[in-house]
Amino acid sequence: MTIGMPRHAPEPRRPRASAVAAAVVLLVACVGGGVAADPAASGIPVAAAPDTPATGDTTDVTVRVTGMRYDPAVIEVPVGDELVVTFENTGIDVHDLTFATGVRTERLAPGARETVTVGVIGADLPGWCSIAGHRQMGMELTVRAIGAPATQASAAATSTEHSAHGGSGASEGEDAAADIDLQREPAASFRAHPAELPPAPEETVHRVTLTVTETVAEVAPGVPQTRWTFGGAAPGPVLRGRIGDTFEITLVNDGTIGHSVDFHAGALAPDEPMRTIGPGEALTYTFTATRAGIWMYHCSTMPMSMHIANGMSGAVVIDPPDLVPVDREYLLVQNELYLGSSAGTADAEKLAEARPDLVVFNGVADQYRHRPLAARPGERVRVWVLDAGPNSPSSFHVVGGQFDTVYLEGSYALRPEDAGGSQALGLQPAQGSFVELVFPEAGTYPFVTHRMSDAERGAAGLFRVE
Repeated sequence: MTIGMPRHAPEPRRPRASAVAAAVVLLVACVGGGVAADPAASGIPVAAAPDTPATGDTTDVTVRVTGMRYDPAVIEVPVGDELVVTFENTGIDVHDLTFATGVRTERLAPGARETVTVGVIGADLPGWCSIAGHRQMGMELTVRAIGAPATQASAAATSTEHSAHGGSGASEGEDAAADIDLQREPAASFRAHPAELPPAPEETVHRVTLTVTETVAEVAPGVPQTRWTFGGAAPGPVLRGRIGDTFEITLVNDGTIGHSVDFHAGALAPDEPMRTIGPGEALTYTFTATRAGIWMYHCSTMPMSMHIANGMSGAVVIDPPDLVPVDREYLLVQNELYLGSSAGTADAEKLAEARPDLVVFNGVADQYRHRPLAARPGERVRVWVLDAGPNSPSSFHVVGGQFDTVYLEGSYALRPEDAGGSQALGLQPAQGSFVELVFPEAGTYPFVTHRMSDAERGAAGLFRVE
């Protein structure tokens, strides 16, 4: 089966205009005079100090990647020299090099290189990788102006750092969190993410193609975000099987940066199957299910938190051998959203500080309040729950219901014949379980995470029992 179709990938974003304006005056128009006296006369940008006299000399530097760091991390340039940087991507993921002046390379695949002219250096100047989350992982460097007055250098660096730092989380423009209104009704055409869980197929070998795509989707009514997805949706498709089944997964990267996949349902060395692949590449990941439970899968490319927060997670259900049929089965994946700009990617600074704007089941805030899940009185309902995080725990609860069955992390903690019951299912990030209950009578039964501030951020829905 093939999950997801190739889509046109979005163009890389450029630095915010406000950051550029605050950092530097570019291409100053000037008539007469030589380049040495006024480099802007020939279109050469002046980095951080437009009145700096040019020496006529050039400093050439090659910057490479080691892990999630630039090498060198500090570039020393005499004041007045023109800086020319050759960026070689010696890493394993797509990277770029962006300067606070607005000069930047393209996003380069591993092994690629590009040379850019930064301009005449008049004061200290920061640079960073603009890909979401990479700056927070340490991909920053500093151009140090040798011979600049201390006050001028520090002031320029502070100004450019302050004005550019907001873009490090891949956010542009206004914060989309300002558009959140959980009382707003979705459009009449809105269709909730399917929560119904079909039974495991009969085949014992499951061949699945997961295509990585980048798409814009609403995460709450009127709040679009760019989601990095497995198969075009966040969370990704649910895979289901039995102990002993083999899963042959083909991962196809149709995105604009590197991605990978890690299946917790399999046990094997991660070196090859979980490696990051670049845009246009593919790999095959094969594992055999040896233990039952609901298992998380996710992108493991660094920074992992950013890839998960942007939507790259899903569930694999491996049925326990003694799993009995029930009337209805649902699956809910809980995760947090750290909103960037409207239609932008997640905000890396909010993510690093664990300040979510929304907490959701199956990718959209409160969607099952607007499109409730169905049941009938007396039916046995099984709900599988996975906490995909990346940071917050879950405490799944059905208002007005009691769980008589709890299967937690691979074993039964409670069965219907037991005298006790359960009111909440506690999960840490990457943990999963299922619970069962029987609704005693018709009515509307809310379900929430009983971490109430998260329920009020969108991790809530309804069972409509009629």
